[in-house]
Amino acid sequence: MSTRFANALSKQSGKPGAFAFAVGAILLWAVTGPIFDFSETWQLVVNTGTTIITFLMVFVLQNSQNRDSAALQAKLDELILISAAENEYVEIEKLEEHELERLTELLEDHARDAHDHALHRKISNSVDKSAQSEQNRRRETARRRVTAAA
Repeated sequence: MSTRFANALSKQSGKPGAFAFAVGAILLWAVTGPIFDFSETWQLVVNTGTTIITFLMVFVLQNSQNRDSAALQAKLDELILISAAENEYVEIEKLEEHELERLTELLEDHARDAHDHALHRKISNSVDKSAQSEQNRRRETARRRVTAAA
């Protein structure tokens, strides 16, 4: 039940109506200032109310973020399992911090190497195409000479 309540509260608090309600409450509080002579009690009401709401919303938002993160992780794990990717990466979010940092470094090195290899292949292909174009130009020139001589 608390999960459903937290989800519903999280969903409702993100809507424009919730923002409008909060603005309305603050305006109502500000308008009542002269009525209460801007007393300390008047100030304490808004300070206490906003502190309580902020405190509770931290937990609601954290719950929402945890659920979203878990759902996203489950989707990524499923994609890893059904693809040709390395299945050893499933649940790496459970590694110790230093293990995760080391894995990240290794993957970055791998990505850099793959990028360098792709760049080398691209340059090599470009050189090959240039050489082939030059060879085609020479053939065409030779063909024209033969045609002109005949």
